Amino acid sequence: MQSREQIRNIAIIAHVDHGKTTLVDQLLQQSGIFRENEQHQERAMDSNDLERERGITILAKNTAITYKDFTINIMDTPGHADFGGEVERIMKMVDGVLLVVDAYEGCMPQTKFVLRKALESNLTPIVVVNKIDRPAARPAEVIDEVLDLFIELGASDDQLNFPVVYASALNGTSSLEAEKQDDNMLALYETILDHIPAPTEKMDEPLQFLVTLMDYNEYLGRIAIGRINRGIIKQGQSVTVIMRDGKSKTARIEKLFGFQGLKRLEIEEAGAGDIVAIAGIKDINIGETIADPNNPEALPVLKIDEPTLQMTFIVNNSPFAGREGKWVTSRKLRERLYKELETDVSLRVDDTETPEAFIVSGRGELHLSILIENMRREGYELQVSKPSVIVREIDGKKMEPIERLLIDVPEESMGAVMESLGQRKAEMTNMVNTGSGNVRLEFLIPARGLIGYRTHFLTLTRGYGVMNHAFDSYGPVVSGQVGGRHQGVLISSENGNSTLYAMMGIEDRGTLFIEPGTEIYEGMIVGEHTRDNDIVVNVCKEKAVNNIRSANKEETVKMKTPIIFSMEQALEYLNDDELCEITPKSIRMRKKILNKSERERAEKHRKTANSNS
Repeated sequence: MQSREQIRNIAIIAHVDHGKTTLVDQLLQQSGIFRENEQHQERAMDSNDLERERGITILAKNTAITYKDFTINIMDTPGHADFGGEVERIMKMVDGVLLVVDAYEGCMPQTKFVLRKALESNLTPIVVVNKIDRPAARPAEVIDEVLDLFIELGASDDQLNFPVVYASALNGTSSLEAEKQDDNMLALYETILDHIPAPTEKMDEPLQFLVTLMDYNEYLGRIAIGRINRGIIKQGQSVTVIMRDGKSKTARIEKLFGFQGLKRLEIEEAGAGDIVAIAGIKDINIGETIADPNNPEALPVLKIDEPTLQMTFIVNNSPFAGREGKWVTSRKLRERLYKELETDVSLRVDDTETPEAFIVSGRGELHLSILIENMRREGYELQVSKPSVIVREIDGKKMEPIERLLIDVPEESMGAVMESLGQRKAEMTNMVNTGSGNVRLEFLIPARGLIGYRTHFLTLTRGYGVMNHAFDSYGPVVSGQVGGRHQGVLISSENGNSTLYAMMGIEDRGTLFIEPGTEIYEGMIVGEHTRDNDIVVNVCKEKAVNNIRSANKEETVKMKTPIIFSMEQALEYLNDDELCEITPKSIRMRKKILNKSERERAEKHRKTANSNS
């Protein structure tokens, strides 16, 4: 077993797309982990299909590299605030962090979010200014921004005295000076060894191990990953598992694994400071402590930020239910949601009065949409409601989540963007001209004001705007209408297949969301109305067959290209009386009440109830 002095445990934290995962790639490659003839893919740590498609890290992952005689355990964390639960847990496993900041973009909302977590955990920071090779790189200003952020977040004197490494993860270069780069990562390796403290010696004390991450293997069952806080753990050892509610049970360590590169290696024993994986304990969960049976002491339970957004997940009851999915019943839907709770500590699932519906609460739209996307790929069919923010009562006052919004827009779009955010009750806190015709604006905005805003924002900036946001705090509920859709929708009056003839006839009433030949049902949303009211349309009407020839019959019929929504766009678009039907192959928007006369009765009833109250 290695001396504790030869171990370093670090987490890599950053805003989305500032280069964390690419940096880990280079550290892995240059450490000689991969054999010369071994195939490895770029962004090796992003193993999940969704992570590769979207270019973001969703799940925290760990790897270990050997440099000289040292083992450096590296935790790659998500940069998006929606996955704060992952970041928070990782901070319990490490002694230091590499804060990666883009040499041009500088500090962004999630930079602040992840750094706050690290400083609260009293970790030793190293700042890596990445993408130093960018033509518009401004390393000196970025370091000043980082220092201001450290001061704002109340960093200690030791934390403020952080070392800086300049790097280009893409090129595999680093140095301690911004002006020139060495063609390797040695500057970063050496800085880690010099500045990140080794784990404290607690080998002689009774065993304590906090389960921080979970994995699953069909042969081994659940695998608990975490850091040994104190003591020694051995294969075959009997232990006590202390659950989150304080109860305990006895168990046995069937298999023990260490890490090397991206592989797990079976080991006989490990000691305080080591990051290991344990197999063989049934029903173990995140946040539970594995302890010495003679001295069972629990580690503090993980404190996780509360959810800020919720949606209702409902069994699919549309006319097309059961056509594409493998799992369609409420029992299967409930099982899958509760299974997710085992590995996602930021998620909440609550049963409702009806067994067909569940309220699912998460950290944001991305957090919930990733869950939905994973479920549809696994073969589930479901319907979900419009996302709504969770209002809390704090000190007798109703409070709602406020987001910090940072946007980069071309100067010509600035007025339109500021006006649109003003209507959503946003308050501007800062404005900086970043040069080259772009302006950076910073706002505080109620979270419900951001629901459905991204598509509108991209339209206003003709696709050139960049928008980032992170949870800031809870503030008093803002009165009046905040956000929401202003346009009505076109609703199908028929079941059948849409026809080009019918669609051409209603094109002037709005924008269509379907293509000719799409199978539709009554109550399904087929387009957006040009006005603020909903109208019912027949998009299945066939052209009457007769023997009269048209003078312009040979002219080519041209139709505007319909808008096909992605799942995120559909979720953002919904109104309170609408649902999004999600199946493995289709995404459809629909009214909750499909029949027109039933909808009108329900609306009349709602208005009567409101006037009486």
